[in-house]
Amino acid sequence: MIRILGFESSCDETAVAVVEQGEDGKLRILSSIVASQVDTHRLYGGVVPEIASRAHTEAISALTYEALEAAQLSPKDITAVAVTSHPGLIGALLVAVNFAKSFALAHKLPLYSIDHMRAHIASAFLTEDAPAFPFLAITVSGGHTSLYAVQSPTESRLIGATRDDAIGEAFDKVGRLLGLSYPAGAAFDALAKEGLITATGKTDAAEALAAFPKCDLYRDPLYRLPSPALQGESLDFSFSGLKTAAVNLLHHLSQKGEEPDKAAFAARYTYEAVSAIAKKAAAALDTYALPAVVLCGGVAANSHLRAALSALCKRKKARLYVPPLSLCGDNAAMVAAEGCFAYAYAAPVGSELNASAAD
Repeated sequence: MIRILGFESSCDETAVAVVEQGEDGKLRILSSIVASQVDTHRLYGGVVPEIASRAHTEAISALTYEALEAAQLSPKDITAVAVTSHPGLIGALLVAVNFAKSFALAHKLPLYSIDHMRAHIASAFLTEDAPAFPFLAITVSGGHTSLYAVQSPTESRLIGATRDDAIGEAFDKVGRLLGLSYPAGAAFDALAKEGLITATGKTDAAEALAAFPKCDLYRDPLYRLPSPALQGESLDFSFSGLKTAAVNLLHHLSQKGEEPDKAAFAARYTYEAVSAIAKKAAAALDTYALPAVVLCGGVAANSHLRAALSALCKRKKARLYVPPLSLCGDNAAMVAAEGCFAYAYAAPVGSELNASAAD
């Protein structure tokens, strides 16, 4: 029986969790505590790194013992400690890294350094219907839009990524211009749903996305936007172009004293964003002959992206795995899950462990 205590503080959530791996190899969450800072950062329209770091420092100790109590365990029942060390906001990362190092040292436990994006992928193994290797992992968040060919717990290859802005960042920045509060994801999702239904007459998300290129709104030059899927065989994205075009469109209307149809705009913007992901995912499945897709990260909560990838997987006869909403955003259960793999296949680290903002 393996029990991993996981720590996460890479951005604006302080999180601690305990995950148990049984004799059958399955992972089970014993506790997962998340202290979100969203209400604080909403005042500023985005994450303020210094405020995030201070909030992590204030919360992490109490959350640790809350997580242990919720799991009905003491430190002596823990097998190892796992902590997100990269990538992320450097000041925020340092809080959990240093606390985890101290906790592991005090209780004589092995310590494992965890890549934040690999942790998101590992969240798929915290469900009853866990994926089998190999698979295509699509990580979508405020800071990342990446495609990985995952062959085993220790072998994954980055095969596509955004060259500039990430999909979540692009949604938040454009959402702010629409008057949506940070984070804009859920409100943007709802606006897009309204716009897609109005434009296509389809209430099913996948059917609406399929019908959208044939509707009048798609042909309307006022709402014309570029695809963030780079042309050619590359599996990369560029969300900066989509974001800039959207910002220019909204500014142009504002300068003329006109208001956009927010639902129509959100529908077109969302269509371009999620269709780009689906297009490159389709190419990746063909190129690497992968039988399944794992969608993970905060933007995995987007209902239109889920619908687009679900339709794609049906066409390609591939399995789609999406963690529950509680595991899409940053959390420590996913860190502990990846810690289970690290405990089995990697060497622990020592007090020399440091945080890194880079991947």
